[in-house]
This record gives sequence, C-alpha cells and structure tokens, in this order.
Amino acid sequence: MSASKTTPMMQQYLSIKAQYPDAILFYRMGDFYEMFFEDAEAASKALEITLTSRNKNDDVPVPMCGVPYRAAQSYIGRLIDCGFKVAVCDQVEDPSAAKGLVRREVVRVVTPGMIVDSDMLEAKAHNCLLALVGRGEILGLAWLDISTGLFRVTETTEGHKVLDEVLRIAPREVLLPETMQHVPLLRKMVCALEQRAVNWLPASAFDLQRGRDRLLAQFHTRSLEGFGAEGLTAGLSAAGALLHYVGETQKQAVDHLRQMTTYRLDNHLVIDHMSRQNLELEKNLRSGTRQGTLLSIIDRTATAMGGRRLKQWLRYPLLSPEKIGLRLDAVEEAVARGDVRRRMVAALDGVYDLERLHGKIAMGHANARDLLALGRSLAALPPIWDDLKVLSSDLFQPSLALDDLNTLAERIVQAIREDAPPTINEGGMFRHGYHPPLDQLIHIARDAKGYLAQLEMREREATGINTLKVRYNKVFGYYIEVSKAQAPSVPDRYVRKQTLVNAERYITDELKQFESRVMGAEEKQWALELELFNELREQVRACGNDLQAAARFLARIDCLLALAETADRNDYCRPAINRQGVLRIEEGRHPVVERMMRGERFVPNTIAMDNDNEQVLIVTGPNMAGKSTVLRQVALQVILAQMGAFVPAAAADIPITDRIFTRVGALDNLAAGQSTFMVEMEETANILHHATERSLVVLDEIGRGTSTYDGLSIAWAVAEYLHDLSGKGVKTLFATHYHELTELAAIKPRVKNYNIAVKEWKDRIIFLRKLVAGGTNRSYGIQVARLAGIPETVVVRAKQVLERVERHGSTDAAAVGGWDAAANDFKKPVQMALFQSADREVIDRLRAIDPDTMTPMEALHLLHQLQEKIRKGD
Repeated sequence: MSASKTTPMMQQYLSIKAQYPDAILFYRMGDFYEMFFEDAEAASKALEITLTSRNKNDDVPVPMCGVPYRAAQSYIGRLIDCGFKVAVCDQVEDPSAAKGLVRREVVRVVTPGMIVDSDMLEAKAHNCLLALVGRGEILGLAWLDISTGLFRVTETTEGHKVLDEVLRIAPREVLLPETMQHVPLLRKMVCALEQRAVNWLPASAFDLQRGRDRLLAQFHTRSLEGFGAEGLTAGLSAAGALLHYVGETQKQAVDHLRQMTTYRLDNHLVIDHMSRQNLELEKNLRSGTRQGTLLSIIDRTATAMGGRRLKQWLRYPLLSPEKIGLRLDAVEEAVARGDVRRRMVAALDGVYDLERLHGKIAMGHANARDLLALGRSLAALPPIWDDLKVLSSDLFQPSLALDDLNTLAERIVQAIREDAPPTINEGGMFRHGYHPPLDQLIHIARDAKGYLAQLEMREREATGINTLKVRYNKVFGYYIEVSKAQAPSVPDRYVRKQTLVNAERYITDELKQFESRVMGAEEKQWALELELFNELREQVRACGNDLQAAARFLARIDCLLALAETADRNDYCRPAINRQGVLRIEEGRHPVVERMMRGERFVPNTIAMDNDNEQVLIVTGPNMAGKSTVLRQVALQVILAQMGAFVPAAAADIPITDRIFTRVGALDNLAAGQSTFMVEMEETANILHHATERSLVVLDEIGRGTSTYDGLSIAWAVAEYLHDLSGKGVKTLFATHYHELTELAAIKPRVKNYNIAVKEWKDRIIFLRKLVAGGTNRSYGIQVARLAGIPETVVVRAKQVLERVERHGSTDAAAVGGWDAAANDFKKPVQMALFQSADREVIDRLRAIDPDTMTPMEALHLLHQLQEKIRKGD
C-alpha cells in the first residue's frame, strides 16, 4: 500500500505493529480483532480461517482476517500452541466520545510463558517462564508461574547441574541474554528445549542493580533479606529479568507476585532428565502421555493446586530425614483416620483453583463467574478446618484463621448471580437485593419489555396495521417497523427513521422519551454493576496474602491425603529412613506394573543392599523375566520414600540418596548424529562423572551396542569403577546378559550375583519373576524368541547355530552350514579341526611342563619357543 493511500486507521495499525514485530497483532475494530499483512497470512493458516483483503481495488490489496472479540481467547490459545506471540490491541476510549480515530493501545502481550486464562492452561501443571544468566563463574536461574504467583530463584557454580534443573522445571518460555548466545551450555540447553519459546534479551534486562530495584519495588520491601536472597548475584539478575519481561508484556502491576523463594540445587534428590524419562515418572516413553507413569498412580489429588504441588514433590524429593518424617507422619495419620480423610477429600472436591482464580482477579482478567467460583471455594473451607482439628500431625495444622476469608466468601456469594454472564460490561452479574439502587435501574429496564408489548398493541389498534412491530437494535435503538405495503397508512406523528427493502422504520415522540429513559437506565445499570464488581475485586486483592496462604495449605493437605489414599488402596507401607546407606525392601513391588497387569499376579521381590557387603548387584536372567522391573521398582521406591510417600512393599528401610542415575534401553539421537551406542556411552559417562557414594545407579545392559568383546570389556570396567569409586563405591543394580560379569564377585568384595529364576519344561521356559541369589550362564534367548512368535523354522535353525557356536566358538559359514535350496533343508556343516597341528604341539608341551619347578629364565625361554612355533604354523 502506498503512503499516499494509507488511511489514518492503517497508519495507526502500522505504528503499533512496528512496536511488536515478533507478535501477531490483534487490532480491535468493533466486535472483531482484525489482523493485516503477514500477520493475517500466518494467522489464517494457523487458525484455518478465511483470508480476505482490504482495499481490493488497489494495485496491492492488504491481506486481512479477523476473529470475534468474544471468542478471542480460544483463538489466542491456538496461536500460542502454534508457537506465536499475540499482542492484544484494544480501544482505550469510548468510540462514541472519540473525536476522530479511536485511540488504541496494546494492553497485553500473550506469550507461552505469560498465560493467565485457565482455559489455556493444563490444570495440574505449572506454566513457567524461566530466565538464566551468568555472572563470572556463577549461573543464576529464576522461574515463575504468573498464573499462580509461584516465583523461585537459585544459583550455582556447577554448570552441569543447570541443564538438568531447566529440564526438570520444563518451562514453556525461556529468557536468555544476547551476550551469551555463543556459550556452549546455553546452546545445548536451547537444543534440549526443542520447541520451547526462547527470547534473547539485551544485557540491560539482566542488570543486577536494576533487577534488585525491580524486586524491591515488586515486594514493597527495603531489602531482600526476608527472602534469603541478599547474598545472590546472578540469581537476582535472572529474577530481575523475569520482572522486566512481565512488565513489558502485561502492561500493568502484577500484585499477586508477593514473594520469592530461594533454593539450592543440592537440597533435593537429583534425578537427571534421561533418568526421569527412563523411569517414566511423569510421561511414558511410548506416547509421551501420563498413562502408565508413577504420577498417574499416586495422583489422587482433588484440586488442581494439589495436583501441581504433588508434581513438584515428585520432581524435588527431599534429603532431610526430618522433613521426610513430617510428611510420613501426616500420611500415616491420614491412612489410619480413613473417615476423616474421606470427608476432607469430598470437601476439597468443591474447591476451585484458588491460586489461578486469585491471579486472574488480581490482574483484571476475571469475570463474575470467577468471583463466584472463588466465593464458593472459600465457603467450603470451614468444614475442612473443623476436620483438621482431630488430626495431630504438624503438617495438618493450619497457621491461618479464616475470619477475613469467610467474610469475603459471604459477600461474594450474596452478591453474584448463579447465571452471571461471561462479560462484565453489560450487566446481569448481581443478585436482586444486593444493592437497592441497582435493583431500581434493573426494574426500569425489565419493565421496558412489558411497556413495548403494550405500546405495540395500542399502535396496532390506533393505525389498524396488524403487522406493525415495535423493536430494538444497538445501531438504531427503538423503532416501529411497518411493511412497505402498509406504509401509506401510518399517521403523521410517525417520523421515518430508516428505509429497508421491504419495510419502513419510524420513531414517535413517545418512543423517543421511552428510549431516553430506558437507555439511560440500562447504561447506568451497566456502569453501576461494573463499579460494584470492581469493589468486590479490590476486596479480593486486599485478602491476597490470606488467599495465597490458604491455597498453599490446601495444596499441601490435598497431597498428603492423596498419598494416604494411594497407600490405603494399594497396600503400601511406611518406609524407615536411614543415613547408614542400608537399603532393604521386603516383598517390594513395582507401583505401576502391578496396577497395569492383567491376568497375571505380580511377584514381589526382596532387595538388600549396603555399603559393606552387597553394594553392587549383578542381575542376570533371560529377557522378559523381569530384570528391568526389579531394577526400576527399587529406584521408584527410593523416590517415593524421599518425597514422603508410602512404598509398595511389606517393609522398607531406605537410605538418604543424593542422586539416582539410570541407563536403560536403547535409544538413539540420529538428528544429532549420535548412534544408539554413542547415546549409551554418553549416559554412562554422565553417571561415572557425577555419582557419589550416596547415589543409586541402575544399569540395564551396558555395552550391547558394539561388538561382544568390546561391550563385555566396557561393562566389566564400568562395574569395577562403580565398586571402587572414591574407595567407598556406589550402590549399583546392574542387569546384564554378559554372564562373564558374574566372575566379578570373586574379585570384588562388595559385588554379589543374583538372577531372575526361570523353570525349563519341554524346551520351553516359565518365568517365575523371582530374584534369587547366584548368577546364571544362560540367556534363554531362543526360547524367548519362540514366545515372541518367531517362526519355528527360524527357532530350530537358531538352536543349530547356537549349538555349533558354543561347541566351536565360531560362526564361520563352513562351521554352521547354510540353506540347501535343492533339498529344502539346511546343509550339514563341515566339521572344522579345533586346532592346527602347530597348535596341538604347543598345547601338548604346555600340558607337560611343571611351572613350580621352572626358573623365570626357563619359563621365558619356553614361552619364546612356543611363540616361534605358532608363528611358523601360521
């Protein structure tokens, strides 16, 4: 479009769009949000809506599309899911009062990490914005969920821990400084985050002093000592960058961000990203969904707040026996008091998401229905507080009195109608009797319908026009409509207002007076209702601290009750927690597998490990026997115990574990040029570099991605290394098909052999699923192949090949034979001599010597002779 032809409206649009080049601009025009140019082309494709054009007669028409104002949130959500940002540009003055072009401004920018609307969020997951920055050797990391007010900050000098922490937080959006674009750690992190939104901000956004000033202004404090953050540097820079971004996108104060929590990365049990995937804590490996995960088993929370808190507990298991004990005490009491537990769960079921409701209300995005949901939720709290009085565990003791919240609940429930509309600007929100002046205005507007019906009847009688209608629309107000055929019969007092194809519309003095009275009352009603709504909203804001405290407490008791319900239903036991490194699980079960099994009873197993005698367990046995299940269930039980949950076992004694590592399965990363074996070795290297004597290592098949001898050598060396690490060793569960590893028990004092028992019957095997002491020298691979449905011909041939390989140590074609097409059968193999003649002579001489009577020189001389003999034989 040429500059000379640009309209004032389009000039306004282009001016605003220039300020937000990386976002799709939703430009408010009446009842629609319009998009133009590249925004329209991108949005129409993503939203699958019609792309049209403006100024179609110009040489270069302007591409254009639009969405209804009232349905904008759903369209914004779809664009966010497609990876876009959306700048919402609204009319900020009354169009009827505007002189010329209506003034418009961007009122907020919606990004993946800046979503407040609950309909666009997963109920039981935090939606996090994360910032990361380096200051010297220190890396600072801060993250927040603007929808709930959660705000956390940490820093560390150990770069390898940062990537795991970022992946554990799983942010939707990340802020990074432009000056660190070439830092390898950040480039690796951006790659690992895949499709997450990444923003490179100028260094000024991460300025330490500006960040500190923003935090002080946000929390209205003189220092950050109360948050434990005064000693931080990089952490405060990252936290300040978050507040800078919030201000740039939300265009308003964010009052519900009232506190910031500092934490240390080494205060919790660390489970690296790959281990989290292998153990299927939150997502299963097959489909990436929640089904078949540990979280799906233990999450019986009744509220969205509790669901989010439980996920945090699972991501951050504790290291303090005292804190773990407090949670276990509460879970144990809730298990014992089933009647109280069930009443409280039923009451919690009526509590909406207080955290996100408060966030929406504080940021001005709530409607009357949100206020009513808040009021009903607060009204459900007194019965819960009453039930808590009979519980004695510390974590069930509220530190919050409900007086102010009860008053707020009564006010809201008395005020808001059950059928309140989704908008706040067109009335209909308040109950009759709440505010008498409002009732009078509503009465006038309501009487208008009766008056219009009477007026229509009187005018029909007066004019004799039976088809006469009295109607209203927003554009023309009230009018009398008569068909074209009856128009000559209208009286002189009718003043023509509009002509249609088949009808004429008129106004009268009486109708004008009525319109003035009614329209004024309706506008006054809407204005008064909005005023009353804002008053209620301010009362909610005033109770913000109590609301957040109540939400945090409810989330905690919801988690404890959910863990108790899981323990009660599934027959879990309370674990003992020790610092001595003793791990003993009697009749332990896999929490997920036992719930998903159909037609077969889960076989429990007992595991005992310590730092003195049984530290490295070599577990052998055939595929499908249950090695992986046993290994994984130990790791899951440690995680459950340290998050304060009961465990699936008859009895359990769990040591405080600082890290859990797993190396399970065979995955590749071809996009990064990494084979299955390379991925396996990288995971193994991570374990060997970072495991400590307090760690738990789960290894399932090391070295299988390369040649037999290379793989065996690597597996042997890895097991030795873990046994000898720091002279104390690491508790390690090592499942393997390399039966040679069982020989480690003879040379390493803390290595013990176990196997998964099977029973052979008529060349078939029956899996007993039982872990027993001792190693095994058979894998039963061919029998497992038969169970998997491999054709019998292949199974028979595999047995022939195996027999000859075991006998001769060769897979040479001459030794194992081949397929004879003519005979439709396998060729008989040619029997190869085990040794050449020179080899036989060497063996005979070796058998004849007596090493006890030989001198060192005689032994060296004999060795030289034998070597020459073999060379000549070659």
